[in-house]
Amino acid sequence: MKNILDTPPVWLILAIIVAWWQARFASFGLSLASGVTDLLSGLLIGAGIVLIALAAMEFRKTRTTIMPHQTPGQLITKGIFSRSRNPIYLGDTLILIGVILRFDAVLSLVLVPVFVWWIERHFIIPEEDRMRRVFRAEFARYEKKVRRWV
Repeated sequence: MKNILDTPPVWLILAIIVAWWQARFASFGLSLASGVTDLLSGLLIGAGIVLIALAAMEFRKTRTTIMPHQTPGQLITKGIFSRSRNPIYLGDTLILIGVILRFDAVLSLVLVPVFVWWIERHFIIPEEDRMRRVFRAEFARYEKKVRRWV
């Protein structure tokens, strides 16, 4: 089993720390601060939390693992998983964007595509490969029906 610290929340926290540092010590006078970005940041953070909570409820209902490096006992295709194959990672990404906007860390917006790339390569692709092996035809149908992100 891989290190428990090698989980998406740890990477999200690291990205948030980098964004905070950039806003605090290397803003270079760049700013998007306004009432609109404050509202948008709150909406994005809230939407991310809701997505993660909805996904966590589905994991709890099906009594399967939420840990990314473990093989789930069941394929979840209902609830929020009928709209996104990765609602937790989508939620993490929305939270990251919202926090970057909240911190007014304009240069840290570059972290978003880097974070998405890292999450896909390091977590999503290996998870999907495991699910293809375990759930075969069921996952193939699910994969055709529901997109990876949205």
